[in-house]
Amino acid sequence: MSVIDISKENHARHGRYVARITGIDDEAELTFTKRSPGLISADHTGAPESMRGTGAAAALVSFMVEDARQNGFKVIPLCPYVRAQYAKHPEWADVFTTRPGEAP
Repeated sequence: MSVIDISKENHARHGRYVARITGIDDEAELTFTKRSPGLISADHTGAPESMRGTGAAAALVSFMVEDARQNGFKVIPLCPYVRAQYAKHPEWADVFTTRPGEAP
């Protein structure tokens, strides 16, 4: 089983969660946009072919959910992959919102 290392990169308006696996030079990412204080949109999840099937993309979404809970923000799931993961995890309902004006 591969160990997935995830980090968060924050910039003024945008950011990304990055997944790296030892022995693989590529990285997977989940990009986001800061919409307002307490609200981001999950815009895109991408994993290169070398990381497909490793669980990196799912780990990125789980990491984002925990980050949102720990730091008190909500997520608009614009990315189809994030929406699909949310549909599989109803216990994440406290983090996700479909209303851009809704913040904690």
